[in-house]
Amino acid sequence: MANDKFASMIGSQRPEPTNIVIFGASGDLTKRKLLPALAHMHRWNLLGHHSRIIGSVREKWTKSHWENYVHDQLLQYFPEAVMNPPSWRRIAEKLDLVNGDLSDPEMYKALAKTLHEYEGKTNALFYLAIPPSWYECVCKNLKDAGLADEKDGFRRIVVEKPFGMDLASAQDLNAKLQSYFDESQIYRIDHYLGKEAVQNLMVFRFANSVLEPLWNRNYIDHVQISVSESLGIGYRAGYYENSGAFRDMIQSHLMQVMALVAMEPPVSLHANDVRDEKMKVLRSMRKIEPEDVKDIAVRAQYAEGKVGDEAVPAYRDEKNVAEDSCTETFAAVKFYIDNWRWQGVPFVLRTGKRLPDRVSEICIRFKSPPQRLFQLDEDTVVNNELIFRLQPDEGMQLTMTAKQPGLSTELRGVKLDASYGMVGSGMPEAYETLLHDVMLGEAGLFSRADEVEESWAIVAPIMDAWEKETDIATYEAGTLDIPGMDALLDECEGSWRDLEVHDE
Repeated sequence: MANDKFASMIGSQRPEPTNIVIFGASGDLTKRKLLPALAHMHRWNLLGHHSRIIGSVREKWTKSHWENYVHDQLLQYFPEAVMNPPSWRRIAEKLDLVNGDLSDPEMYKALAKTLHEYEGKTNALFYLAIPPSWYECVCKNLKDAGLADEKDGFRRIVVEKPFGMDLASAQDLNAKLQSYFDESQIYRIDHYLGKEAVQNLMVFRFANSVLEPLWNRNYIDHVQISVSESLGIGYRAGYYENSGAFRDMIQSHLMQVMALVAMEPPVSLHANDVRDEKMKVLRSMRKIEPEDVKDIAVRAQYAEGKVGDEAVPAYRDEKNVAEDSCTETFAAVKFYIDNWRWQGVPFVLRTGKRLPDRVSEICIRFKSPPQRLFQLDEDTVVNNELIFRLQPDEGMQLTMTAKQPGLSTELRGVKLDASYGMVGSGMPEAYETLLHDVMLGEAGLFSRADEVEESWAIVAPIMDAWEKETDIATYEAGTLDIPGMDALLDECEGSWRDLEVHDE
């Protein structure tokens, strides 16, 4: 029953047997995300009998060493996969290993030989769980070893963000990837687009007639897209000092989500039809002039404070952070989409670290009725909102005004709630969904090269303006008291939503 339930969640299509090659197999992403996702997929028979999981490491490991490593990581991140001996044996049978330096052509020749020795098709998925600086080297060596050719099975590469650090570097990266692989073979992964609530956006909009007539400037006051994190930067100072919250989250994850909220119905669900509509949104976004940045974008950096009951240091006191760093750990921006549907509707995106809770959501706030027949005092004002919760408790919520039971006409807010937690455990995680899609060749949840470049072009004036600043505002860790944040909603109905963990 559980298997059937999961299969119905992730879809009826079963991928062809695929050789999944992980470059960076001993890295953090592999152990925390990729191995658990693949073990889940194996558990639900979504890998196929002839699929293999091939690790590529610089260390001189034996196959036994690789198996022990996978076992230990699954024991920590998905213990059910290894606590049952028969289950673990079936996973171990799929494991294989290639050793060598990423720059050594001999390793890729050995990989090609290994793939051709397997039974059945030699479909291959190459997951580049490595720094982007290595992408060109790996892709060139794969091409030279004949591993980009699809004459005996598909060849697909998966790359993680950052897809460049600005427009020029994104264009350079895309050109390098496309010189070795066709664009149709390149999957730029964004795990936010694999979340159930994000995937449900298109279904909710285009499979139901109830809300689509309201999904425009006539009824929607503004849209808030928020990603709040209670953690700090952890061990990522080297990356974060060069990135900051804006590049890390807004330019990538949040702008992609915004495009899904705002897009027109696609001609079909084919990947390029969906991407074409997202591109129309990006091309319709109002150009940001340098003098506008101070009015539409806010940044700040966390100072010391308390998150929950834990005292935490200021960003500048974190390990490997410059003592005079002006890197933002909070960023917010107000965009406008100048098209027929959305003219004049603000899309306000915000993200930050060391905030009170870990919460991510999309809030569609509707306009108030043109005439207020029922008077509400300030304490009971209720905004009509449709909420898509992305984490930690995925689901949807609609807030409305209703009458309190009783003889008086006293009003209150009511929430119509649909939590995905109600379906029980076993719902696929984002990486499971996205890996499944790569194996099927479904690219709709992955960014195309032109989307990446257009998004960088849109935000370039903001980044240029901030690069010239020599100081940065601060906020107390564990709070949402961000200087300038409230001013972004001055022309909107209501205020920022309180980012609280949903209580089912």
